[in-house]
Amino acid sequence: MKVKIITIGDEILIGQIIDTNSAFISKELINIGVEVTEILTIGDSKIDITNSLKNSQNKFDIVILTGGLGPTNDDITKDSFCDYFKDKLVLNKEVLNHIENLFKNFKDNPITDLNRAQAYLPSRAKLIPNDFGTAAGMMVQNLNTLYVSLPGVPFEMKSMISSYLIPEIKKEFKCPVILNKTLLTYGLGESTIANKLIEFESSLPSNFKLAYLPNLGRVRLRLSSKGDDKKSLEKIMDDLIVELYRVLGKTIIGFEFSNSIEKEIGKKLIQFNKTISTAESLTGGLISSRLTSIPGSSNYFKGSVVAYDTLIKENVLKVNNDTISKHSVVSSEVAKEMVLGVKKIFNTDYAIATTGNAGPSKGDSKQPIGKVFIAISTPTDLKCFEFNFGEHREKNINKSVNKSLELFFSELLTS
Repeated sequence: MKVKIITIGDEILIGQIIDTNSAFISKELINIGVEVTEILTIGDSKIDITNSLKNSQNKFDIVILTGGLGPTNDDITKDSFCDYFKDKLVLNKEVLNHIENLFKNFKDNPITDLNRAQAYLPSRAKLIPNDFGTAAGMMVQNLNTLYVSLPGVPFEMKSMISSYLIPEIKKEFKCPVILNKTLLTYGLGESTIANKLIEFESSLPSNFKLAYLPNLGRVRLRLSSKGDDKKSLEKIMDDLIVELYRVLGKTIIGFEFSNSIEKEIGKKLIQFNKTISTAESLTGGLISSRLTSIPGSSNYFKGSVVAYDTLIKENVLKVNNDTISKHSVVSSEVAKEMVLGVKKIFNTDYAIATTGNAGPSKGDSKQPIGKVFIAISTPTDLKCFEFNFGEHREKNINKSVNKSLELFFSELLTS
């Protein structure tokens, strides 16, 4: 099967918003064995929409469009459908009742004729209900292509994909079996991992692929396969993952989504009945944000001090002024005093501290841009690690966050 996604909206083209809809749709489709082979973004133009419908005809089994179904003048997807399919808009009473019931709950925002107009759909279209909004979705089968139109509002679109479109595709199409497993690795670069996996890749079955997805201090390894026999594919996939673990060992920390490194950290801290706190300078609270993104993190994460200013390091974390004067705020000595200070404030078993020059200026330090110090305090030890991540500010910060979590997780594994 071939599937194409078309996102509609000038706001996407000018970078005002990010297209997250395509990523969600692709992930949902791959779970039922359907691969997206093309993604296109176009503006709020009837010509662009009709041309994209025409150019997709019979080249794709399914074309999914998002956006352009609202009540305003720039929402022209339904009119474009009517133009291309030589159809007309007709009132759908089911949709009208739904819209009127929604507005009964909004006394300060009465229903208008523009809202009621959203109940008009192309006569050939099959309704896709929108349980959470006024913009109904629609499906039109034309020759060998199924065209699907959904609202661009993410939470509305997601519900319609999961509750209505996925079951419809499973019913109407014979989908192949597609398996994907993504392993998370920390500590080794992409080229180093690739060198270790030369023999592994050369012996992969022809219907299996390995992809490298590097991202600032970590590399994701995605194994994917396609076939007709799910049990057979799963057996081969499991054997290949065992082999990956044998070759890469503790570099692999788990599976993406189900086992992020922050989740693995949380599991270990709960297992050991230990707690953690953080003192962050250049990372600005991003480490604590990652740690607290895990449900139940209040069981082990006690708090953080974002000591971005030198005075906060001195007055809150009690970093000695003489240490700063002698070594500067970007130094191993300051990082160590920061980590001990936050550990004392929150009375935790473990602590992480970061200080460094993210750029573009050096601030209160003479250290070069990209110089980073990460300190980790355990119940029995104090360590500080020095890095130089280059001159790109965003990379420096995100690499520091990833490296801090990686180093701390390594300490937990050896505890």
